[in-house]
Amino acid sequence: MTDTMSTRRPRGEYAKTAAKRTAILDAALEVFSESGYRSGSLRDVAARVGMSEAGLLHHFPNKSALLQAVLDHRDDLSRDVVDFTLEDGVESLRQLVMLARHNASVPGVVELYTTLSAEATSPAHPAHEYFKARYVFVRDSIKDAFDRIAAAGRLQSGIDTYRASVATVALMDGLQVQWLLDPASTDMAVALEEFFRGFVQGYDLEGLEQAIDAAHPAPAEQSA
Repeated sequence: MTDTMSTRRPRGEYAKTAAKRTAILDAALEVFSESGYRSGSLRDVAARVGMSEAGLLHHFPNKSALLQAVLDHRDDLSRDVVDFTLEDGVESLRQLVMLARHNASVPGVVELYTTLSAEATSPAHPAHEYFKARYVFVRDSIKDAFDRIAAAGRLQSGIDTYRASVATVALMDGLQVQWLLDPASTDMAVALEEFFRGFVQGYDLEGLEQAIDAAHPAPAEQSA
């Protein structure tokens, strides 16, 4: 009988590999946020985690693969906050507000996404197809939430759920740009709350602020 155990990677080695990949993704996020995807180099990413470029390529075969992994990592973080499959569409919208509050605590991730989504409008960009597919998914998911709200009789009359979804995505992206340029100019979560209030009948925010603050405490105010 073949001893399969002898060919398996030790459990500790798996943990070390996972930790190293996470460190590489964090470093790539920093480098791509600071320099942009095109200018940020694999050498810079490798240097930030104390390894050679060849060592980095052992984990990610090329720069495009690393970019995809960084984007997937961001999506995983978002899915931890927002569940678009909830039966209560209003609750999905509330979780989008919580995501906006969470994003204010991770400016590097927001900057990376904003920069890459703009760069990826070029069909030649390696993330072009990713962003096209992602916008379709997000628009459809938010539309589905609005559809469930309409089915529950809570959507304001005359609202087209697809256009409401497009407007939601546009607002969130636009708020992120304004916030990155001047964090004091807007509170992304509050602005999104007010936006949804105009779409949903009886959009009750009672208890939502407490839930947001408990999940993602806002940074302490700086003294003047």
